[in-house]
Amino acid sequence: MDADVTDSAGKAPAEPAGTGDGADDNDAGTTASRPNRTHHWLRWTALGTSVVVLAAAGAGWWFYKKLDGNIRTDTTAAAELRTYEKERPTPIVLDAKNILLIGSDTRSGEGNGKYGQDDGGSQRSDTTILLHLAADRQSATAVSLPRDLMVDIPSCRKPDGTRSTAQFAQFNWAFQFGGAACTIRTVEKLTGIRVDHHMVIDFTGFKDVVDAVDGVEVCLKEPVDDVQALLRLPAGTQTLDGEQALGFVRARHGIGDGSDTQRMERQQRFLGALFKKVRSNGVLLNPTRLYPVLDAATKSITTDPGLATLPDLYELARSMQSVPTEKVQFMTVPRQPYSADPNRDELVEPDAKNLFERLREDEPVSVSTPSPSPTDTGTETGTERNSPTPTAAPSPSSTPTFEGSNAAASLCE
Repeated sequence: MDADVTDSAGKAPAEPAGTGDGADDNDAGTTASRPNRTHHWLRWTALGTSVVVLAAAGAGWWFYKKLDGNIRTDTTAAAELRTYEKERPTPIVLDAKNILLIGSDTRSGEGNGKYGQDDGGSQRSDTTILLHLAADRQSATAVSLPRDLMVDIPSCRKPDGTRSTAQFAQFNWAFQFGGAACTIRTVEKLTGIRVDHHMVIDFTGFKDVVDAVDGVEVCLKEPVDDVQALLRLPAGTQTLDGEQALGFVRARHGIGDGSDTQRMERQQRFLGALFKKVRSNGVLLNPTRLYPVLDAATKSITTDPGLATLPDLYELARSMQSVPTEKVQFMTVPRQPYSADPNRDELVEPDAKNLFERLREDEPVSVSTPSPSPTDTGTETGTERNSPTPTAAPSPSSTPTFEGSNAAASLCE
């Protein structure tokens, strides 16, 4: 009996172990450990994803802060303009925008000294363009104002706190007298158009933007050699880097007849080509190419407080995305040699008045490309200084047409 009991007792604990075979034993172990391993894996995946998201967000924030911090704000101009608010034009079409683009010829600052001697930081507006964005954002018209145009310049506050004397002088003196505020007041007095925003860009900034889009292609039938603009180019099709592009838009003595009119035409066509390239998919849809463009652009400009943040500039750029390329138009205000000095300019009337009125009331204007085009010939056989800019001509749709170009036109047509 003891043996039976012993046998029964010995077998009793062995029975569960033998219940089911080894496979059943393994299945039980797998069932218990699989949820643990899955949970462990999900936890690490979530943690890794969080790290990636946080890193991306951190990088995005860093890029945002860097770009936003690049922008310089001209609070002095804003304060000066507030002082003269009562004399400024009243906006007529509120959704339309007028932006004054000023290219400064200052030799001060890093990289600008080689374009001439710095005479204590003085500067004049080497290029001034009034950019009108239509309220429906279906057109943009950029009007160049000649630096030699004779205009009424108001009394302006100088950098040292003194005031200049109101005088009749060439247009680019306004920027030297009182910076952007004086230039804006001069433009508003001349055109009757309210300037909503302004941007100032210097030589180095322009070069950096061109380099950031890997250059712009131009065509020349004859070589160019302009010592003052630091420009030497062979004849033929070529892609200009930033340094060459700056010389190309500044050159007067080694290309064409040396007139400022032809220089402005060249600038307009180059800016059209640059605008088209920046809007191309190769730049805007490629973050590795877009960031250098944004970095160069934000570092190169000084703006009014209304455009002094990245969201402000983004909104401006976004609003222009809907403008058809052929409706991004460039022209020079109708001008002719000044009667008292053929080396200066004066407006052609009533054409200039009509142009300003159309822009002020947000009415359409159109442009026609001159023939032959300055960049097509490479010899700048366009309008001579001693000839007036062709006047506006009525079109079949009664929209006045001015000599100019648009961003859809190629520099190599």
